Amino acid sequence: MENASFYKDSIVLLDGVIEEIIARINVIRKYKKVHNDRDPIEYILSRVKSEKSMKEKLERKGLEVTLDNALHKIYDAAGIRIICAYIDDVYAVVDMLKQFSDLKILHEKDYIKNPKENGYRSFHIVFEVPLDIGGKIHPVNIEIQIRTIAMDFWSNLEHQMKYKKDINNQSMIVSELKNCADEIASIDIKMQTIRKMIEKG
Repeated sequence: MENASFYKDSIVLLDGVIEEIIARINVIRKYKKVHNDRDPIEYILSRVKSEKSMKEKLERKGLEVTLDNALHKIYDAAGIRIICAYIDDVYAVVDMLKQFSDLKILHEKDYIKNPKENGYRSFHIVFEVPLDIGGKIHPVNIEIQIRTIAMDFWSNLEHQMKYKKDINNQSMIVSELKNCADEIASIDIKMQTIRKMIEKG
């Protein structure tokens, strides 16, 4: 099993919390479909952070590379990314997730209303999930990122640049990416406005 050498038997909890949250979301999506309500989600991606990435993150934050720190000091060992078409869909999904009363919110950050300096936009929310395994409750952390298709497209490109070494004209690329992020944000708003105009007829 991938990552099992580092996460040991906790890999079951990390895989389990991802499956649990996605299953809950999909039930709501099916309910909306049956009632002819609009589904705000285009698609869902998930992953358990790789051993290599987790060790690098622990070292970057000045933490000892231990399983306990990976599970309790770093909150994204288990991660879900939810992709939406429009900005208001992002906030609809955030509201949807907050309706699960047994999930404890540990952190949330709105990088859509308050973008990072480089132009990054997304909504991040970290939950502590009570995972029931054989009648025993295990609190497991999971980070959920919700963003539009355009934001995700930009983020994937920026991620490639961040982890690629020896890039020519890096400062120019960073500047161009920031310009693209601003243009994408403007387009997201325009597309949402056009959709609402169409819906109103």
